[in-house]
Amino acid sequence: MATFDIIMPKMGESVQEATIIKWFKKPGDAVEEEDVLLEIATDKVDSEIPSPVDGIITKILYKENDVVPVGEVIAVINLSGDASSIEETAKEATDKTKPEPHKTGTETTDKPGQSEQDFSKSDKFFSPLVKNIAKEEGVSLEELETLKGTGHKGRVRKQDVLEYLKTRTAKTASGQTVQKPQVQIPIYEGDEIIQMDRLRKLIADKMVLSKQISPHVTNFIEADVTNLALWRNKSKEEFEKREKQKLTYMPVFIETVARALKEFPGVNASVDEDKIILRKNVNIGIAVALPSGNLIVPVIKNADQKSLVGLTVDLNTLAQNARNNKLSPDDIQGGTFTISNFGTFRNLSGTPIINQPEVAILATGTIEKKPAVLETPTGDVIAIRHKMMLALTYDHRIVDGALAGAFLKYIADQLEHVDVNRSL
Repeated sequence: MATFDIIMPKMGESVQEATIIKWFKKPGDAVEEEDVLLEIATDKVDSEIPSPVDGIITKILYKENDVVPVGEVIAVINLSGDASSIEETAKEATDKTKPEPHKTGTETTDKPGQSEQDFSKSDKFFSPLVKNIAKEEGVSLEELETLKGTGHKGRVRKQDVLEYLKTRTAKTASGQTVQKPQVQIPIYEGDEIIQMDRLRKLIADKMVLSKQISPHVTNFIEADVTNLALWRNKSKEEFEKREKQKLTYMPVFIETVARALKEFPGVNASVDEDKIILRKNVNIGIAVALPSGNLIVPVIKNADQKSLVGLTVDLNTLAQNARNNKLSPDDIQGGTFTISNFGTFRNLSGTPIINQPEVAILATGTIEKKPAVLETPTGDVIAIRHKMMLALTYDHRIVDGALAGAFLKYIADQLEHVDVNRSL
């Protein structure tokens, strides 16, 4: 019979494996092209995988919560649609799963006192090799989660576990006890306990990691954006009618920040121990609040090369895909700088946490009318102006106050001097 192999797709250049979160189909089910087969998760994003063909599922080779390398066959579809020809293989597939990848050809047995680790309780990704080492050496899941990984995005590698075992053995030999710091949280009558979902755990880990890595400092500046407000009010109807896109302030913020990053390349950078990496590309991430209450940061690539219309289309598309869980891993990686719009909720400003491995993040506050003193040829006057706060949080390892201050002032000056008659 003609069959088609469903493989674990490559969900981005740096993604080497993914976890199967849920199967929506089972052996024996008929599927049509574009039917959703399963949901997978990487350390970047969750994705639904559709069927590329019509047919009947004969085999499912991996279970939910299995970590599967990119390119591995995870299911087989019979293209003939002949149910009688697949009855036997479908029955066999029900209780059959493929061995985990990267295992050696010899079977291992548990050591005395060793228990099976339930890695499904962790939202961190551990390769099968790391899991096997942990099992062999009796390293608990709690210990693995405390390790600082040297792999991509902090992923724990084989060498990290082996180095940890050396330290762990030395501490044990000296009579010291390895403990994970914990805070005792009291629970009172009427309290509700809610388990964090996978994305919220990832966010929590990344925020803590960022504060541990980078010494955070925040500068503030107030900008008079009256011209910008007048230009947008004058242009938004024409823009929406012509481009079928809503014109918000954010594309102008992105455009301005992109120019600033070209002027101040030291802010468009990353730190690798004692090395500074100046990024060639200007890829700006935009923090987007999800309906679930979580946060995700899709990235507009090469923002410095795009027009205001192009930035608007990219921004609106990414935001919509984020809220509909349609982002790909490539949509949320490669950022070199991030903007977080606190003004969406009428917040004056904020002190955001740096999105690693970037070295700065800009918070934009709400735009509101305020009385302000203006200098005129005949003296000072009080006038109603549109004002907003801009806050720049930066990594003080490589960005000093002078650079941060100049960068932030450049952005404010650019926004203050928008041409009211600017054409679209």
